[in-house]
Amino acid sequence: MITRIWHGRVPTPKAAAYREFLKTRAIPDYQSVPGNRGVLVLERTEGNITHFMTQSWWENMKVIHGFAGEDVEVAKYYPEDQDFLLEFEPTVTHYEVVADSRQSD
Repeated sequence: MITRIWHGRVPTPKAAAYREFLKTRAIPDYQSVPGNRGVLVLERTEGNITHFMTQSWWENMKVIHGFAGEDVEVAKYYPEDQDFLLEFEPTVTHYEVVADSRQSD
């Protein structure tokens, strides 16, 4: 299994609306791709900036191509992101999952 990690920053006054966008638009998009094994969104506020960290789990890199396109290292953005994000980080990070206490096998 592979985890794909993305980071974004929004102005804190927009954090609640961005959180809702992630729940209603982005997470369902991730989950619509066969081979997606789940999505976790983390949030941390530092004054006027709120950080969002998205971790998504995928069966393998081939499956990630179905979500991200040809270059899986490039971050995927939605048109609505322009209303929230302070910048568009160009890349994501992938890690192979080598241990997971949530798995039963």
